[in-house]
Amino acid sequence: MSWFESLILGLVQGLTEFLPVSSSAHLRLTAAFSGWEDPGAAFTAITQIGTETAVLIYFRQDIGRIVSAWFRSLYDKAWRSDHDAQMGWLVIVGSIPIGLLGVTFKDQIEGPFRDLRITATMLIVVGVIIGIADRMAARDESGGRHRAPSQRKELKDLGVKDGLIFGLCQAMALIPGVSRSGATISGGLFMGYRREAAARYSFLLAIPAVLASGLFELNDAMETGHVSWGPTIFATVIAFGSGYAVIAWFMKFISTKSFMPFVWYRIALGIVIVALVTMGVLSPHAAESAG
Repeated sequence: MSWFESLILGLVQGLTEFLPVSSSAHLRLTAAFSGWEDPGAAFTAITQIGTETAVLIYFRQDIGRIVSAWFRSLYDKAWRSDHDAQMGWLVIVGSIPIGLLGVTFKDQIEGPFRDLRITATMLIVVGVIIGIADRMAARDESGGRHRAPSQRKELKDLGVKDGLIFGLCQAMALIPGVSRSGATISGGLFMGYRREAAARYSFLLAIPAVLASGLFELNDAMETGHVSWGPTIFATVIAFGSGYAVIAWFMKFISTKSFMPFVWYRIALGIVIVALVTMGVLSPHAAESAG
């Protein structure tokens, strides 16, 4: 991997990680359209350490409260009813599905699931699902001519059942084209949560899963040596900087705007990919870079 490739792929990772458009799909597509080797699942996981570091810094106050309250709840029963302490447990519970499925389907995630036809299908299907969830949320928030707006749930209403459902939605993002934020936020909207609440939990829920995945791939890469370390570290730093800027923008965007621009973008991109693969312009498969 060249330094120029790492610059572009790092920017793509940071700009798309937190938007409901699938960063793994865009890394795969950027390489395919540019004629580069597929950066691979290991590169994606390692550069996500950069974007998750941005999450840790942006939500540092929330995370500090949650971690502190959670540890106190381990030895002080009075803290177990505290919302932040409960949120700590719910992040752990919500992380179980992606942990189990990630280990179980590791070979498929790094191989067959990276087929561009699967990516295109997921872009379109999940795009439609996000669109439906967005319309439901908008209808509840605005009400209508014959009914008042409906009260949507906040994070204080989150329980173990909803936490597991959020976690299952996040696990779907193991397939390129799904989008971690798109799947979890739309799942939250279907369960009746406000946009900001669903997005905040989505970002918090991603921290243990993404960091664990990144560190696992980092350890594996150190043992096998199948990573271009200089460009990969450079891409991770670029992903951190661009990712932080996107979080700040996205949290403001979702408070007043619809997800429909992302929905139409996903569907259009998916259709373009299907057309290009069908015409033979793009190969659905690509050899993963060996270093």
